Amino acid sequence: MSVFCQAIVYLLVASPSVAQSQAFATITIKPAHSADPRNARVQVLPNGDLIASAVPVITLLSYAYDVPVNPSPRLSPLPDWTVSERYDIEGKAPANPITPSLQDSEARSRIQQMIRGLLADRFRLVMWVENKTMSVYALTVASGGSKLQKSAITKKDCTFDTDPEGCHNFVASLGHPLNAKAIDMDDLAHHIGNWTDFPVVNRTALSGLFTVSTEGWAPCGCHLRHRTPPRPRTPSPASRQSSRSWANSVSN
Repeated sequence: MSVFCQAIVYLLVASPSVAQSQAFATITIKPAHSADPRNARVQVLPNGDLIASAVPVITLLSYAYDVPVNPSPRLSPLPDWTVSERYDIEGKAPANPITPSLQDSEARSRIQQMIRGLLADRFRLVMWVENKTMSVYALTVASGGSKLQKSAITKKDCTFDTDPEGCHNFVASLGHPLNAKAIDMDDLAHHIGNWTDFPVVNRTALSGLFTVSTEGWAPCGCHLRHRTPPRPRTPSPASRQSSRSWANSVSN
C-alpha cells in the first residue's frame, strides 16, 4: 500500500516582510456592499484579474491553499472574522501572468500565489507548510467505468467562477447534490474533501471538463477508496505521492 506524503499548512499572523513570487499589481478591498451570502461570487478572469463580491476570507484561503471551507479535523478553528466578515475585492494582475501556453495546473498555481500574497499583505495571513505521512481517500474510477458527461465549455473559456453558470465550481444546495457546469477531477476531489475526515486525492487519470447534475451523492462512475499508510518505516522516494493540502490554524 502506498505512502502518501501530505502537506500540513498552519495559519499564522504574517509579518510585513513576507515575500511572494507572484503578486497583484493593484488591490482594492472594501467592506462588502451586500452582506447577503447569496450575492457572494469569486471570479478569476482569463488575464489573472480577481473580482470578488461579498466574499469571506475563508473562501480565498480555500482556493489559495486547496483546503476545506467547512470545519473539519484537518482545519482547526479559524478566527471568527475570516468566516463572518465579507469583502468586495478587486485584484489587477500584472502584465501577462497567464499565457495561453501555460498548462491548467501552472496557471492555477500562479493565481494561487497571487491570492496568497493578497492574504499576507492585506489580511496579514500566511501559511507555513510541512510534510506528514497520513491516510487519505483516493478518488478512482469505478469498475464499471466513468459515467460523467463531457462539458460543453472548453478549457480556453473556463476560469474559476463561483457563479452557478461558472467553471471549476459546484453550486451549493441542500442535500449535497453534485451540480456543476464545468469541473475537472481535481475540483471534484477538493469539493468532496469538505465532508470527509481525511483528504481526498484524485487518482482517476481522467482529464478534461465535465458537467454534473445529481439529486444527491449519486453514482458518477467514481469511487472513494480509503488508503492508509503502512506501519512506520522509512519510505523510498519512489513510493511517495504528493497530494492536496490540509490545514491546522493557530493564532497569537
